[in-house]
Amino acid sequence: MSSQNGSQAATGAASPWRFSVAPMMDWTDRHCRFFHRLMTRHALLYTEMVTSAAVVHGNRPRLIGFDPAEQPVAVQLGGADPHELAEAARICADFGYGEVNLNVGCPSDRVQDGRFGACLMREPALVADCVASMKRAVSIPVTVKCRIGVDDQDPRTALFDLATRVVEAGADAIVVHARKAWLQGLSPRENRDVPPLDYQLVYELKQAMPRRPIAINGGIKTIAEARAHLAHVDGVMLGRAAYQDPELLLAVDPEIFGAPAPVADARRAVEAFVPYIEARLAEGVRLSSITRHMLGLFTGRQGARAFRRHLATEAVKPGAGVDVLRAAVAHVENAAKAHAA
Repeated sequence: MSSQNGSQAATGAASPWRFSVAPMMDWTDRHCRFFHRLMTRHALLYTEMVTSAAVVHGNRPRLIGFDPAEQPVAVQLGGADPHELAEAARICADFGYGEVNLNVGCPSDRVQDGRFGACLMREPALVADCVASMKRAVSIPVTVKCRIGVDDQDPRTALFDLATRVVEAGADAIVVHARKAWLQGLSPRENRDVPPLDYQLVYELKQAMPRRPIAINGGIKTIAEARAHLAHVDGVMLGRAAYQDPELLLAVDPEIFGAPAPVADARRAVEAFVPYIEARLAEGVRLSSITRHMLGLFTGRQGARAFRRHLATEAVKPGAGVDVLRAAVAHVENAAKAHAA
């Protein structure tokens, strides 16, 4: 990498993709995103994947509704029909999303049956048509999240072919999960861990595309690792690490963006979340639907297990309110006091 490109990647200036939390099915819903936003003002947040057909024909407020406080937030679409994706993108832009991302990486059987997700790695021309169609429909960025290949594809050939075509079609950025997806023989869960990571290939893609933002995803567990990747690419996307240990998001703004964290610690993040929780409870949302995204909080601390156990058993009960959450946090506080004594 030239020193100029390395400087751009290291500073992340002008890249909205410098740090993001990955779209994760059944995890990054609106409650999760609101909670994550309390710990980082600058990270880009993504929705769960929603199909273009669901956006066009389904209950849009339920499927893609979000709180303005979540911004910057992007929506991830799944689909393979250029016209339908364009209509879905337009609808999402009208809802206020700041970016539309096309899923070319999900390996689940359901997604394969619908001819989208990771299986589209085999159809780069179609992916490019989808991107071009969405670009004509909206003025917000259109991006692609992909793998480095599927099954027996040569990763370099597959990734560079797809990337070249979608960039020519107008894609504003590419997020690369630096693993193959094995659509035959591995489960979706195994596809997140078993195929080996090839970060170097993603670095080389960035070298080949110095003017196009490239972000890296896959197996990144710490903010220190994220900073190391930013010496080579424009952005880093964390998935399970950010979800399973959300407290690490408190380091994102200071360590990645050079800005103060919104709150001092996880305890204050919980208190900042309380008004949102109370508002959702008043709308009929169950407490457990919200607090399930907090179970990883306080990971590694005294009392963390009791915190998780209390939420898991009490938040599911009818009528459970914020007192349940505060009682769960008290397990951590009391353990800390006992340990200090």
